[in-house]
Amino acid sequence: MLSYQHAYHAGNAADLHKHLALATLLSLLTAKPRAISYMESHAGRGLYDLAGPEASKTAEAEDGIGRAAPGSSAYWSVLAQVRERFGASAYPGSPLIARTLLRPQDRLTLCELHPAEHAALIRSLGGAGVGIHRRDGHEGLVALAPPTPRRGLALLDPSYEVKDEYAQTAQTALGLLRRWPEGVVMIWYPILPAGRHAALIDPMEAMRVQGAFRDEVAFTSTRGRGMTGSGLMFLNLPFGAEAALKAAWAEAAPVFHA
Repeated sequence: MLSYQHAYHAGNAADLHKHLALATLLSLLTAKPRAISYMESHAGRGLYDLAGPEASKTAEAEDGIGRAAPGSSAYWSVLAQVRERFGASAYPGSPLIARTLLRPQDRLTLCELHPAEHAALIRSLGGAGVGIHRRDGHEGLVALAPPTPRRGLALLDPSYEVKDEYAQTAQTALGLLRRWPEGVVMIWYPILPAGRHAALIDPMEAMRVQGAFRDEVAFTSTRGRGMTGSGLMFLNLPFGAEAALKAAWAEAAPVFHA
């Protein structure tokens, strides 16, 4: 869908859940000198202003990053670097988190269909080692896989504005893993009262994919909004990553609970 713009939701509790995990995994994957690839299906603009009109209108960041104290995981180092460069109200989206943590030998492949978001993404992240594609992420990520280098991580992070996108995301994740068996796949999804995320989770759990791990958190504050929690599903997770993820999430205890 082309109506969704993440600027209204940047830095909220779901972002914190997702971005703590993303930074932790990328930190683990870059611990050795071997190059990696990072792929993302719905990249957004990459850089957000929490003092801007969109974020100020919803104030969702107050229930996310605004309630968390800095910890020792990689996410907080990225946030500090981004704010040193862009200002105290800057907030990095997942592409900028990846760009900050990756090295010259690593490669990013980003898909974003929304024309304004795509243009902003080019302005904030365009450059060497980054491929930015204006195309549907479900189609694009599978078509562009496997990347070079073959070791790496893919993030599937659609808006789920259409209820059928839960099942479509499951198909994308499994199709991507078939084409890229070396890759780690990370999928974010919202927890809503209707429980539609079952259409995403059930097909993947039925496949019994190696290294599968799921984490769901409830928000301690929702301000009456429909989303009550955040979910992450991981496929092909490397050894030791689960413990590192749990340690990172523990740093945001005031924001959400299991």
